[in-house]
Amino acid sequence: MKGVYQYIRDLWKKPKQTMKSLVRERLIEWRRQERFVRIEKPTRIDRARALGYKAKKGFVIVRARIKRGGRKRPLYGRKGRKPSKAGLTGFTPKKSSHAIVEARVARKYPNLEVLNSYFVGEDGRYKWFEVILVDKNAPEIKNDKDLKWISEKQHTRRVHRGLTSAGKKARKK
Repeated sequence: MKGVYQYIRDLWKKPKQTMKSLVRERLIEWRRQERFVRIEKPTRIDRARALGYKAKKGFVIVRARIKRGGRKRPLYGRKGRKPSKAGLTGFTPKKSSHAIVEARVARKYPNLEVLNSYFVGEDGRYKWFEVILVDKNAPEIKNDKDLKWISEKQHTRRVHRGLTSAGKKARKK
């Protein structure tokens, strides 16, 4: 017998077919919003719970967007150089867009620690991810036996060291 979360997971396997009008309305709304939006509840509660989210104080969910497609290599002083030889196009970063979003959110919210993130949507221009952030100084987190590890000193800025699930994939060879 299936539970509620399993039905939600099945819907999210093919969202453009199962929730077509809902996805369309959401993407139209999300396009008008800022790049980082703090939200009350996760859009995909099943995925958030699987990645460690709990509905308690100390948890923050941020929906972040990133442009789709190839990345541009940072410019350098290319005076007198032919643009086609500058190596700016066809550049693929070593990190996935998923890992890049996590790092950007971590810089935006420096007092919070990134626990994990998951995909929520895409259109022709953007991809959206929801990032689970934890306030490691909150007493609710420090007293939680499953989460108090994130309050320890060695777990600071873990997203920048490639210790989230998206970051670990980028570190594999």
